[in-house]
Amino acid sequence: MKNLIRALQFVWPYRGRLALSILCALIVALLWGANFMAISPILNLLGKEQNLQTQIDLEIQAKEEQIAEIAKGLDDREKIEIPKVMTWPDEKARDNRLLELTRLTAKDEAAIGYARSQLYWLQTGRMLIQRFAPTDRFETLAWLLAIVVISIALKGFFDFWQESLVGSAVSLSLFDLRNRFYRSAIHYDMSQFTEEGTHELMARFTNDMDALSAGCKTLFGKVVAEPLKALSCIAFACMISWRLTLLFLVVVPIALFFMSKVGRYMKKASRRVLESMSSLYKILQETFQGIRIVKAFTMERYERRRFFLGTKDYYRKGMWVINLEAISGPVMELLGVTAIAGALLVGAYLVMTGETHIWGFRMTIDPLTPAALLNLYALLAAIADPVRKLSNVYTKIQSGAAGADRIFHAMDKKPKVRNNPQAPRLPRHRESVEFREVCFSYSAGQPILTNVSFRVRFGETIALVGRNGSGKTTLVGLLARFFDPDHGAVLVDGHDIRRMNLRSLRQQLGLVSQDTMLFDDTIYNNIAYGKRHAKPEEVEAAAKQALAHDFILKQRNGYETRIGEMGGALSGGQRQRIALARAILRDPSLLILDEATSAADVEVEASIHQTLRQFMKNRTTFLITHRLNMLEIADRIVVLENGRIEAIGTHLELLKCCSTYQRLHEVNLQRQAA
Repeated sequence: MKNLIRALQFVWPYRGRLALSILCALIVALLWGANFMAISPILNLLGKEQNLQTQIDLEIQAKEEQIAEIAKGLDDREKIEIPKVMTWPDEKARDNRLLELTRLTAKDEAAIGYARSQLYWLQTGRMLIQRFAPTDRFETLAWLLAIVVISIALKGFFDFWQESLVGSAVSLSLFDLRNRFYRSAIHYDMSQFTEEGTHELMARFTNDMDALSAGCKTLFGKVVAEPLKALSCIAFACMISWRLTLLFLVVVPIALFFMSKVGRYMKKASRRVLESMSSLYKILQETFQGIRIVKAFTMERYERRRFFLGTKDYYRKGMWVINLEAISGPVMELLGVTAIAGALLVGAYLVMTGETHIWGFRMTIDPLTPAALLNLYALLAAIADPVRKLSNVYTKIQSGAAGADRIFHAMDKKPKVRNNPQAPRLPRHRESVEFREVCFSYSAGQPILTNVSFRVRFGETIALVGRNGSGKTTLVGLLARFFDPDHGAVLVDGHDIRRMNLRSLRQQLGLVSQDTMLFDDTIYNNIAYGKRHAKPEEVEAAAKQALAHDFILKQRNGYETRIGEMGGALSGGQRQRIALARAILRDPSLLILDEATSAADVEVEASIHQTLRQFMKNRTTFLITHRLNMLEIADRIVVLENGRIEAIGTHLELLKCCSTYQRLHEVNLQRQAA
């Protein structure tokens, strides 16, 4: 529940709305109970040949007679019986009798006090009835029913505002929480994204948030409104007979015990359901993003089977939640009906016999009338309705708590690579980039880079070559601070980049990767992604440099053409040229090209090389490639083997002295010849 309380703190800024919702709930509760109090006068009008004025006059007369009778008994006891007892010779018997008479006197004085309070309210009611109520019985009945209808309309009005205010407060708080969560998630390390998985984050942003939303709405809605309704009915029922009402309430501890047991199981079951939904997101994401592979390898049946098993697991875990919710209602209803039946049975006995005591216990001050009993029954039934609605409250809150646990577990993760806004800004790169004894591993005991050291002069183009898994992409990732080295340092112009402002470093980077990432937006916005306020002529100039301008103009809406998810409306080569234009527009001092032209055809690639030669001037460029023609634009080549630098030099130097480079070169020549 600790994380649920943390989530509720996001509601605090909207406490005004919640306060108004509580006021509306209080008015709804009062109107809810008051409506049932109309039953007794309506039954009296239908069952007696008297109007309200006559009925209340008779009730006042009976109450005055009752007070007078009790007062006469007190007077007789004080003037006759007590003096008589004082003459008894047996001291012990005298003291016992005086003690008993004292108790009776106190009891009668309390009864007189209660009867006088009732008389006061009856007299107040008579004043209102005589002033406003018609004397005709049918008109009075119509008047009462009209009041009930108006009261129900008012209750509906305030009921609407109570739910609306709660809904707005919860929605606004979750709006803040989602944005805080997104702010936290978008600053994750690359390794944390890999560990967490996109599907897991998607599930927490959607399914878990929905569970938390339902829990919060229940907490501020039903948990406030329904108990107030029940308390209102209890208060009005106590005005008829508080003892019979108390008899009904004996089931409350049993109900609370049952709800706590169900809630404990519910939280565990809800957490399993949320985890199962996360697994479904994973299957869907992998299948739809890899739909070409699925179809090419005819794996549709396998994926259907995998999804079937995932949904079956979700169904089984979901049924636990459904059954726990389903059993709550009937059990609470059974407890409520049992309590009502017990209270009604006792009340019926009092009505039929005219008694006020059962088994020596006083149940009412005055004999209970049939109309009063039915009114009491209606009020007790009205108590049972909110209690029944509260039966699944605990389960909803526990589901919300499970969602909050998963959300805050992800929110509380701290990235190892943190932005340091207070650190000095890195000046625009002008001197050198140095990797100094860099070691790095994604997991302990499995090094990716070991003691990597080399220095790059400003404006130099460095090609990184090596077999797959040799650490090329990881190395340039350290320059971008996607990761930090386990040992050693990366220096730009002599500054350890870990001690410099992270944004000022990345604002100098341009990145074009093999796995081109484009957004479901226009071509213009994709090119201007790294420079949102770029002018149209700047965007076009960058597109022309990347040789993308001509094919863009052939699109249906030119630069305003939407390219679909992941740029799916474009070919691979077109996507890479858009990504290259995006990097060119950013005007970086550090350029990273990771197989940047691998999807371009030979003619376009040759033209791009000419463009890159001009663009790379006065920029430090890191080039990852397996193509010989791309190596021609490199000043030096770094050969990586098993995470270590095997050699550094020009193309001709490495052909003479580096066996690994010679082997890679031969493989490339054979590929070209083929």
